[in-house]
Amino acid sequence: MAGSSYGTIFRITTWGESHGKGIGVVVDGCPAGLPLSEEDIQRYLDRRKPGQSRFTTARQEGDQAEILSGVFEGKTTGTPIALEIRNKDQRSQDYGEIMDIYRPGHADYTFDQKYGFRDYRGGGRSSGRETAGRVAAGAVAAKLLESLGVKVRAYTRSIGPVVISPERMDLAERDKNRLYMPDAQAALEAEAYLETLMAEKDSSGGVVECVIEGMPVGIGEPVFEKLDANLAKAILSIGAVKGFEIGSGFQAASMRGSENNDAFCLEEKTPDGGLAFQPRTVKQTNHSGGTLGGMSDGSPIVFRAAFKPTPSIARPQQTVDRFGKEREIVIKGRHDPIIVPRAVVVVEAMAALTAADMLLLSMTSRLDRIRAFFGGDQVG
Repeated sequence: MAGSSYGTIFRITTWGESHGKGIGVVVDGCPAGLPLSEEDIQRYLDRRKPGQSRFTTARQEGDQAEILSGVFEGKTTGTPIALEIRNKDQRSQDYGEIMDIYRPGHADYTFDQKYGFRDYRGGGRSSGRETAGRVAAGAVAAKLLESLGVKVRAYTRSIGPVVISPERMDLAERDKNRLYMPDAQAALEAEAYLETLMAEKDSSGGVVECVIEGMPVGIGEPVFEKLDANLAKAILSIGAVKGFEIGSGFQAASMRGSENNDAFCLEEKTPDGGLAFQPRTVKQTNHSGGTLGGMSDGSPIVFRAAFKPTPSIARPQQTVDRFGKEREIVIKGRHDPIIVPRAVVVVEAMAALTAADMLLLSMTSRLDRIRAFFGGDQVG
């Protein structure tokens, strides 16, 4: 199977299936000397793991990460970092009744047509459980970014019709409710909405917003390796994502140029320990979402991902089986009524992986910086 790797310099490869013995990831290209522990990775996995509330699947997985290689005496060695997460609460029998039936909204049909068979136990490689490996790798990328002064934070922007209010938004609130919404009132309204859907045996979609702060100016390439394009690819590779927008996004299509353009100005900035003011070029607004011409412009990078409703619902649905007969299906088992809360950290992880990779790629953009790195005039 092709397509299980992502990145150029900071590169990851995920492996494993939903109901196999385990899942994991290999991270290559991480610089040596980065302090890293299993606890660093576990903090991220704990945000993604199932069984956190009645709004997530009841599958009880501890999602304990084990570092198999690439770390010695608490620091990365520069060699591949192998991470494993063992599966412990599979119930493959829950899927026996649908082994020959294509579930609406799932990859069953396309997987079967492409490979001539499918792992019907929870979707195999197409399962959302594959994202645990991404999150583990994203924790490594986030640690690297933090050492460079770059922070990546995602949160739930909306669930169904309930949208957070800019006036009430408080990032400190995000981790205080079960839906990872930085708005306590919106979280309560969203919980009530989900309770209604669950009573009707239905599910909901939503939007995750992510902000990357501290990215230097000029990260990304002007043509095929644009920062925003690579972020879009990374986020759209998450199974349930059906839309991506950055900055004003689709709203920009209805704006005038005079409204959408971000005016530049000079901001007075005092360097650490300095006495004189140094002007810095900044934007007055951020409709572009932190990128211009495919490169970071120094503003916060702000993008959103639209998640579809969970396709596994416990009400009758019309489908067909692999023998060409029309069937009715009622999906059993343990499923999330909404994907969004557990997907917040997945979005964060994929954004961190992209940012880390593109930072490393940008190191060779200018000869003067290469000379400075290797010792100036001694080069050549």
